[in-house]
Amino acid sequence: MLGGLALVYGILVALFVGIGPQATYQTLVDTIQETGSSLFEGGWGKIGEAGLLYLSVASSGLTGSLTPEQQIYAVMLGLMTWLTAVWLLRQRLAGHQVKLRDGLYSAGSPIVALLLLTLLLVLQLLPVALAAIAYVAGETTGLLSGGVEAMLLWAAIALLATLSLYWATSTLLAMIIVTVPGTYPMKALRVASDMAQGRRLRLLLRIVWLLGTVVIGSLIILLPFILFDMALKALIPALSWLPVVPVVLLIVPVVSLIWVSTYVYMLYRGVIEDDATSR
Repeated sequence: MLGGLALVYGILVALFVGIGPQATYQTLVDTIQETGSSLFEGGWGKIGEAGLLYLSVASSGLTGSLTPEQQIYAVMLGLMTWLTAVWLLRQRLAGHQVKLRDGLYSAGSPIVALLLLTLLLVLQLLPVALAAIAYVAGETTGLLSGGVEAMLLWAAIALLATLSLYWATSTLLAMIIVTVPGTYPMKALRVASDMAQGRRLRLLLRIVWLLGTVVIGSLIILLPFILFDMALKALIPALSWLPVVPVVLLIVPVVSLIWVSTYVYMLYRGVIEDDATSR
């Protein structure tokens, strides 16, 4: 059922947000193959080039700057993906036999509340953005090359990243709690804060592990398709128009969001069961 959910919202993203242009991806491939021939040799050459392509498309994407309309569509579809996945999980785990269309039609009522919590989450992740800026500045100026300055900069980066994750832990739980009918954002935040009390470090480590699985999972999915696309286009140049990687790159964020919502929901249920057992 979650696979069907990924397919439905993947199609909607393609229709309303768009697929990255194949021409942009092909230009990136040609550039990396030209420069990579001197960097990678032997049997690992293609894997090295595919790795560079993965880093390029995963970090910057292919769509470039989205229009305001596309940004609104992307946010709304992301929120609906989260809500539908959580609704389907809650119903299935409660023993109810529901279909995908039931979730598509019934899950959207808390979308405004979820949007407010998402905006809060974005604000809480600002320290991570500052840490990224500090890292880039340190690389540019050479502060990360060694010495006391490098140690202090790394400590500041680690502190900012930890601060963001610390704040985000309870907010992610609140994004599950707010899907309960009749629950408002502030109440969801208070309940999530109470649930995280005394176990925030454990939840923080779970969230870090979750982020790691998202990165590794996207690598496992994208890298084989990049290698397949390179081999296919080298064998049949007439198929250079075929957007294999752009289509996969469209699906990966949808699958990742469904996985994140599923994991956070199961984490939320685990906390509830832990509280029930300890009483």
